[in-house]
Amino acid sequence: MAMARIHSLLDKWLPVSIAPSDRDLEVCVIHNGEVHALIFPCRKKGTDWVDASSKKRIDIAPTHWRRWTDR
Repeated sequence: MAMARIHSLLDKWLPVSIAPSDRDLEVCVIHNGEVHALIFPCRKKGTDWVDASSKKRIDIAPTHWRRWTDR
């Protein structure tokens, strides 16, 4: 019997307009007309985005987010 994996809401891509600022996030950006997920965790800090590890501001305009999970 095949079983479908049940995903929590935070496993799915969500609009950046509702991104929380209290956790590490995986974010998507559009570059040259293509959607790319960044390979490092980010955090929302006010209207800016920072690299979650270095806390340095990064110049991005993400479109979607989901909870960061270590791979």
